[in-house]
Amino acid sequence: MTHALNLVWNPSEGINLGFFMIRYYSLMFVIAFGLGWYLMKKIFERENESIDKLDSLFVWTVLATLIGARLGHVFFYDWEYFRNHLLEIFLPFRFEPKFEFTGFQGLASHGAAIAIIVAMYYYSKMILKRPLLWILDRVVIPVASGAIFVRLGNFFNSEIIGHETTSAFGIRFLHDKFSKGEAVNATQIADPKEAYNAIAHNPKFAELLAQVPAKHPTQLYEGFCYIFVFAILFFLYWKTNARLKSGFLFGLFLVLLFVVRFIVEFVKESQGGIEEELGYFSTGQWLSIPFIIIGLFFIIRAQRNPLATS
Repeated sequence: MTHALNLVWNPSEGINLGFFMIRYYSLMFVIAFGLGWYLMKKIFERENESIDKLDSLFVWTVLATLIGARLGHVFFYDWEYFRNHLLEIFLPFRFEPKFEFTGFQGLASHGAAIAIIVAMYYYSKMILKRPLLWILDRVVIPVASGAIFVRLGNFFNSEIIGHETTSAFGIRFLHDKFSKGEAVNATQIADPKEAYNAIAHNPKFAELLAQVPAKHPTQLYEGFCYIFVFAILFFLYWKTNARLKSGFLFGLFLVLLFVVRFIVEFVKESQGGIEEELGYFSTGQWLSIPFIIIGLFFIIRAQRNPLATS
């Protein structure tokens, strides 16, 4: 039987500039959107499309991603809670049992995907003046690259992790096992950062460290696979005539990305949601199936009618 590498994941919250903390999760989003803007700029230049329309695309995509991802989490994964705490949907606070700043602790990629498609529909009609599938075939390239960095952000946050494992890929997520309060109480060290460091490195707290199981780093599994999703789409757009097959790249993106998601879900811890009612598959898998089917439809449609438009 193989054993985990015993890598203890105890990241800092971010880059401390003294007067400001750049959190890694936020930084990954900034990189994702920044790289996305650069990629779309190159695409617009190739297509002789006005760069003036790029700023609007950036704003629409950012808003759609954040709002859609938030609403996706609310409705797909945690509606039972939010139906009684409606203000917390768009406010980064928890009001019960006590008032506290929580940030937005739930973003769902399926919700982001739906919102981006809706936003691109209006963008294509109101600003771009091109068919919907034209922009969808191209925007999926930066979206695929952004997905890589979002999953890295999840890794830094020690969230969306997998089941316990004895494989060599296992990582011990210290922050997943102990909250800040639990780490402070267990070590009697007032500073949460120092408390975590003590558990990770001080032999005095070896028994606490032994309680941290190795789990699948599913964020890294997904992020690694998304590199190939991005590379395939990037290559097909720039090196082949795939961009001329209306809907092909969009369909391929849906199939590749959500097949990855479906497979990784098998080793991912439950995120709650509709799986309790439907059973067998996880919520993430049930939500991925329609996207895969839609993707296959557009791939087949594009192959049969390469010049089809929407």
